[in-house]
Amino acid sequence: MQINIDRIQVNSGRREALPDAVRELADSISAVGLLNPITVDRDYILIAGLHRLEAAKLLGWAEIECNVSSLEGLQAELAEIDENFVRADLETVEFGKLLLRRKKIYEMLHPQTKRGGDRKSEKIKGAKCAFDSVPSFVDDTAEKLGLHRATVKRQIQIAKNLTPETKEIIQDTDRKIRKKDLLKLSRMEPEQQEQAAAQLASGEIKSADEFPQAEPPKPSKPPEPAHEPEWTAGPVTEPPASSTVPYSLGDKHYDTLEESIADLKNPDKDCSYTPDTLLADIDGFVQTFHKGFAWYHDPFCTIVFPHISKVQFEFVRQRFESISSAMADLLNQMERTIKT
Repeated sequence: MQINIDRIQVNSGRREALPDAVRELADSISAVGLLNPITVDRDYILIAGLHRLEAAKLLGWAEIECNVSSLEGLQAELAEIDENFVRADLETVEFGKLLLRRKKIYEMLHPQTKRGGDRKSEKIKGAKCAFDSVPSFVDDTAEKLGLHRATVKRQIQIAKNLTPETKEIIQDTDRKIRKKDLLKLSRMEPEQQEQAAAQLASGEIKSADEFPQAEPPKPSKPPEPAHEPEWTAGPVTEPPASSTVPYSLGDKHYDTLEESIADLKNPDKDCSYTPDTLLADIDGFVQTFHKGFAWYHDPFCTIVFPHISKVQFEFVRQRFESISSAMADLLNQMERTIKT
């Protein structure tokens, strides 16, 4: 339906349209017309199509074709945020701001997905199937934006942990600061964040790794609990390091890349295991396992621990025990065949 442009309202907190994009779109609309109507709610508040609306104003239109959505309140705002995510020119800080707002709205609309939310209410208990069908915020966002779950989690961490002062420094600089550096900044103390961000913005350092105080702060000792917890998490342990290992892969080197490739392609090459190559393979697997397993000590994971049920905990215990059992079986098989 056609709606008078003067009646359409734009929320004050909405991201402003880019002038160049508006002019380009106005030229396109002038040539081929408005292909996609804008979307407003029942009160004519804009949900999607800010650049199309501004282009129509630039062309001097009095009315514009609109789809009137039944979405209201938080659902309308969520749709508006998702519309903004489509924009390809969002900076990381601005993307994070929208992401946090989306998270807040999503969890208000679906409180059962909120970590630590009231999952014991009778209403939720009686609607178990409906609860199970609602994806978590991370899953929903990853699917809608076409991102990996880990990417969404990292973006949330950056958005939550960077101080307002640090965000201002990042937004004011003309230098491109990489996401991995922003992630490292988000793990620093506030004062360190701002110092490192200022040095990155000025070009004094090229990476957050160059910041001399970039080591993560030591965690403070938590207060004593009022009661004995059901379990306590142990310290994060690294795989034991040793200056010597009981295997050797030799010191064969190749003078050229061609020689190395020729060796890999050699059909007569003996690629069967030796004790040394077997140990090296197992050692590499164990190191990779420890690096991957360390993720479960991250706050993204540990924040869930208090909300895991006894049944879920027993499931995790059984899965871990299956790993231990498989390793024990392999060790027993190896030990039985060792020549004395």
